[in-house]
Parts: sequence; structure tokens; C-alpha cells
Amino acid sequence: MKSNLKQINSFLACKNMAIVGASRDPKKFGNQVLAQLVSKGFTVFPVHRQAEEINSIRCYRDIQALPVEVEALCLITPKQQTDDLIRMAINKGIRNIWVQQFSEGPETNNLVNQEDAQIVTGRCIFMYLNPTGLHKFHERMSKIFGVYAH
Repeated sequence: MKSNLKQINSFLACKNMAIVGASRDPKKFGNQVLAQLVSKGFTVFPVHRQAEEINSIRCYRDIQALPVEVEALCLITPKQQTDDLIRMAINKGIRNIWVQQFSEGPETNNLVNQEDAQIVTGRCIFMYLNPTGLHKFHERMSKIFGVYAH
């Protein structure tokens, strides 16, 4: 199930955002999303089991360790982890969750319909952050072919 533009804009209105799947490697997607969110003015809280910091930003070992000011969570995770992470976030009180395109787990669609949370699915977060470069091309092509959220 793909989320609509109203859901996406609601998620992006949250300025304190955690990201599970942030990478220390600048070539990896999780690091690029982290850097893009920071460049767009978000306060980002990376979640990483091993790293103490990424891009000079303090990391948190897991969702439970996140500070209370976190309003939203972006998941860039393997499919088999996603559904449990959604439940952990909701149990922590985080109600705005972005499941990166292709990270949806087997129960994600059921969670979207059952949980008291705003869960964005089926979309690439880069496309909705005023992208540049390759992601700008991806955004334009999505608009041309009618798959961009509306």
C-alpha cells in the first residue's frame, strides 16, 4: 500500500526524527538519508547497535534508548526486521513512522490498518525532500509516470 501526499507531509512536519538503518558508510543509502535530513533542517537521532556516532551525530543503541523528543521514525531496514521495529516504536510512543520503500515486512500493511499510528509505506523518502541529482531524476520520472504521491 502506498501512502498519499497528506500522510507524507504530516510525517515530514515532524522535525525531531530518528532513523533506524543509518550507516557509517557515506556510500550507503542509510547514510545518505541521514545527511539529507540534516541538510533539510531536521534534528536526527541515528539508531545503530554498534556506532557511537555517525556523521558526528550521537547514535542510540535501540529505539527504547531514544529521547522523548523524537516525534518520528524512519526505517531503512531489512524486511524481516521492520514489523518488530514498528511495534517497538509504537510502544515507545512514536506514532509517525516512515517505512522506506521496499523495507515493508510481511505484516506491515496489517499494522498500518490496525495501529494507532501514521505509517508511511511504499515511498522513497528522498523523493519528498526536494531532491537533487539522481533522486531529482527519480522524482521527475515518478511524476511523469503518475506514481508520485498525490
